[in-house]
Amino acid sequence: MNIILIVIGIIVLAMVMFIIYRSITVKKQNIAINRKRFERIKPLYDQLENGDNLTQQDVYKYAKDKKTRDAAYQLLKDYNKSDVFPSEFYTIISAAESSLTNWLEFPTELDAVPDEIEHVKRVTIDFGGQHEQKTFFHYEVFKFRINETHWAAKNGWMLGVVGPYFDDSNPYDHTGAFSRLSSRSETTLPEEEAKWIHENITLRG
Repeated sequence: MNIILIVIGIIVLAMVMFIIYRSITVKKQNIAINRKRFERIKPLYDQLENGDNLTQQDVYKYAKDKKTRDAAYQLLKDYNKSDVFPSEFYTIISAAESSLTNWLEFPTELDAVPDEIEHVKRVTIDFGGQHEQKTFFHYEVFKFRINETHWAAKNGWMLGVVGPYFDDSNPYDHTGAFSRLSSRSETTLPEEEAKWIHENITLRG
């Protein structure tokens, strides 16, 4: 009986140590990637701090790049300069693409920026209600892929979902991004993937 208790104790201790290790590792990874993301937009930050008279041309390269688009808009908004953000990138699809790209880059997810990403469609889910009480959840579905030698290259095109958005949502409102990182052959229909995200992520969040 004592041996069984000792074994159980060792297993529990090992699990606790793993959880602690994992928590510390993820925290370090988040700090590192946030530092990298800040370095990408630091020149823009310095211009704002210096009170430079920014134009859309100054901001364009940050808005065009899906890695920096969301961060650039949020930074400009913090400085009450969002009016110089290029209007061609002030769309829900552009914002969602950047949001998904940033999510995929986390070490606990794809751990990389996809080499290709394309918008597939918007999927709308009716959450019930009658007439004006109806609530519609909108999800933007993308497909993306990454080249060799990344471990996920063998998956080919994968689906990612950003949302929910609502009828009155603005492009850069905070929302979620998620992907199961599985081959598109396993989750072919964007409607099915959006529904899975809605039921398993949004409603349980």
